[in-house]
Amino acid sequence: MALSNRVPDLTGLQLLLAVAKGGSLSQAARELEITQPAASARIRTMEQLIGVALLERSPNGSRLTPGGVLLADWARPVLEAAESLDAGIDALRTRRNTRLRVSASLTIAEYLLPAWLLSLRNQRPDTVVSLTAGNSKAVADQVLASQADLGFVEGTTLPVGLTGVPIGNDRLVVVVSRNHPWAKRRSPVPAEELAETPLIIREEGSGTREVLARALAKHGGPAAPLLEMASTTALKATAISGAGPAVLSALAVTDELASHRLVSIPLQDVDLSRTFKAIWPAGHRPAGPSRDLLSITQMR
Repeated sequence: MALSNRVPDLTGLQLLLAVAKGGSLSQAARELEITQPAASARIRTMEQLIGVALLERSPNGSRLTPGGVLLADWARPVLEAAESLDAGIDALRTRRNTRLRVSASLTIAEYLLPAWLLSLRNQRPDTVVSLTAGNSKAVADQVLASQADLGFVEGTTLPVGLTGVPIGNDRLVVVVSRNHPWAKRRSPVPAEELAETPLIIREEGSGTREVLARALAKHGGPAAPLLEMASTTALKATAISGAGPAVLSALAVTDELASHRLVSIPLQDVDLSRTFKAIWPAGHRPAGPSRDLLSITQMR
């Protein structure tokens, strides 16, 4: 049931109880850190709302009228409940500000998030972070289901109900073992040949798979995979063994390229660039530690 417009606000009720306790309107005003004219105005407003005089003023101070005494008695449990509510809200805010649930795609989780989370820890040493890693679809699903406060994805599209901002750029590379025939070729691999070649790639739902499909769409899309893998480490190891060409983030193969365990293959007319994004539920801008982590990612 909706409250009537005769119910005073909580601050007015606090003022009335303070007058009852101290016997002085000016003392009650000081206690609530408001001016005496403001205190007098609030008492008058309550009297107009209720239609009953609440205070009797005299040179010796102020005292409650019989109606004021009754209102004060009724107001005490209301204010006690409001204080409990206030304490509960404060506990909720404190819990929210000391816990952060992050879901991120594998590449971001492995190669970017550790540095970001270290910076966050320096800013918020009391915040406990839980991190879940998966493909971009799984990350989006977790954010939509309120199982993560903030997500990081690699794909090109976002599901309905999510919004986000770019936080960086990445590039996919095609890599082979140094014994693979492509490692010795002098000319780039054209888009048509790449599209016809079975590749070692990530599973459906990954940002890597989505970007590859987009890049080769006008050439009929990628061929049926040679192998599908959900692990970047397994994907690299399989490519190093010579099983076939693999598609990975450039971030993931820096060491393998430097040590010549893998060779990056030049491509012709193939755009494998992509944008990393931070995502969250539409209409709910990140706050607290989520906002701080988002700020850190955009400073890099």
